[in-house]
Amino acid sequence: MKKVLLSIAVICVLASCKKVLDETPQGVVSDEDLNSPENIEKMAIAAYSALGNDHYTSPYTSLWPYGSVRGGDTYKGGDGPGDLSEFHLFETFSLNRVDNGLTDQLWFRIYVGIGRVNDALRRLNAVEDSKFPNKAVRIAEMRFLRGHFYFLNKILFKYVPYIDETMPKTSYASISNRVLTNDALWGKIVDDFRAAANGLPPNQNDKGRVTKTAAQSYLAKALLYQAYVQNEQNDVTSIDAAKLNEVVALTGDVIGTHKYTLNADYANNFLSQTENSAESVFAIQYSKDDGTPKGRLDYGHALNYPMNQEFGCCGFHVPSHDLINAFKTTAAGLPDFTNYSTPDVAASGDYFTSSFDPRLNHTVAIPGNPYKYNSKYIFQRSWARAPEVYGAFASLKEAVTPDDPTFQKVPPFMSSSKNWDIIRFDDVMLFRAEALIELGRQDEALPLINDLRTRAGNSTARLKQANGQPSANYKVSTYQPGVNCTWTQEYARQALRWERRLEFATEGYRFFDLVRWGVAASAMNAYFAVEKNRSAHLSDATFKRNRDEYLPIPLNQINYSRDLYKQNTGW
Repeated sequence: MKKVLLSIAVICVLASCKKVLDETPQGVVSDEDLNSPENIEKMAIAAYSALGNDHYTSPYTSLWPYGSVRGGDTYKGGDGPGDLSEFHLFETFSLNRVDNGLTDQLWFRIYVGIGRVNDALRRLNAVEDSKFPNKAVRIAEMRFLRGHFYFLNKILFKYVPYIDETMPKTSYASISNRVLTNDALWGKIVDDFRAAANGLPPNQNDKGRVTKTAAQSYLAKALLYQAYVQNEQNDVTSIDAAKLNEVVALTGDVIGTHKYTLNADYANNFLSQTENSAESVFAIQYSKDDGTPKGRLDYGHALNYPMNQEFGCCGFHVPSHDLINAFKTTAAGLPDFTNYSTPDVAASGDYFTSSFDPRLNHTVAIPGNPYKYNSKYIFQRSWARAPEVYGAFASLKEAVTPDDPTFQKVPPFMSSSKNWDIIRFDDVMLFRAEALIELGRQDEALPLINDLRTRAGNSTARLKQANGQPSANYKVSTYQPGVNCTWTQEYARQALRWERRLEFATEGYRFFDLVRWGVAASAMNAYFAVEKNRSAHLSDATFKRNRDEYLPIPLNQINYSRDLYKQNTGW
């Protein structure tokens, strides 16, 4: 009898399991369901959303830990070297390791973006034009986004596996990161931007969508990087004039549309009320009060707010003494290329004996001055997280004040829905100026650089102390050959490189500029030679030439590939 009852029980259980397993799962969509025109459009939007889906531990919105911190614009910040110690390893170079977990996380997150783009492209390629009238434009948009994600991977890691929408997922495990040469990988990125430029309209109704001029601008940027030919040891061995000439042509086309112009005040590039201005070429569009609990916020910069009561955390991304001193100008109102580091005004706090480029106070929060132009909030030393380690400064461009409509607390962190520009018109101008100088046409580059310096000199209206007096002694002059300078190619190159640093300070560009120019080792070791005497946290810092130009391929990724991926030079 017991055996009969047991048999009946087993049959009942199996029958009930079969019934449950036969039920259609809730909240699940099949691959085929996503091929409707409506859902393909949503998949393209999901690819766009990957632009700003970074996390404060592995940001790629502005690449500030890898471009600003590693480039000497900023210190890591936080509560000492042990706070997010993985970033400290980036900052010192010599302590970085192939098993740095945040390098692996960065790699993963960027490939999530690539995966979304490829998925959208696969569906777009298959849908009939008649069913999806915007097919060609959406494909061009996705090509732009894929180019962007691979551009990030390229400047971070140099050699990465290239996967597009034509490759079945079953083949991923057999695709090495060395299938393509350095130049060929650049070629794939350039191809995406070129396809985007050819397929996009001049304007789009949605502000966040890519336009033809945005694609042309990013194509010019990719070609400019590709033009500096590197060998396997990461040394720059030559510069490709043909690619430079294409940069000149592309930037000329963008400028010739008269679609973009410099904002009258440099500050307008970093304020929520002036986002999507005539200077913004392509920006990540964040949002708030959009039906989600906290909105779609800029988490990539969530650590970079001061420690005062209105904010509360976390004091990362602190401008370095070297950067602050770089804003000093000579009696002639020009940068001091050789002696800018002394006296150290960041240590003395004297911003009136010397003269300064106004971009200093648009970039760096300095004790005693209004925070983000708002006299309700005076930046104090007490706002700094660890002033005895990193100094009492803060990065301003990414931040907003607590009363800004885009501000949002995400305890214990802060964030905002303020846009973050990927490319601005000032960037396009300097792409063009750099290409012209390297082609020996430095006289044509002069007015471009001078336009930026003129704008900087005119951007002082918001830079006032609480008493209404200027925040510093400002003096900026244009380059005037035969009057205050001799405009040779070498001098123009130096002026261009200095201008890029001041114009884009703390925005995540600096280190990648140094690598592109082939001067990262000399520049960073010169920086460490001085700066480690000011900041003890840099005592172990050394840049190893022919290794540290790129991050190592994450050990986890090499292990996952079963050693198919090859490690970068020197690691």
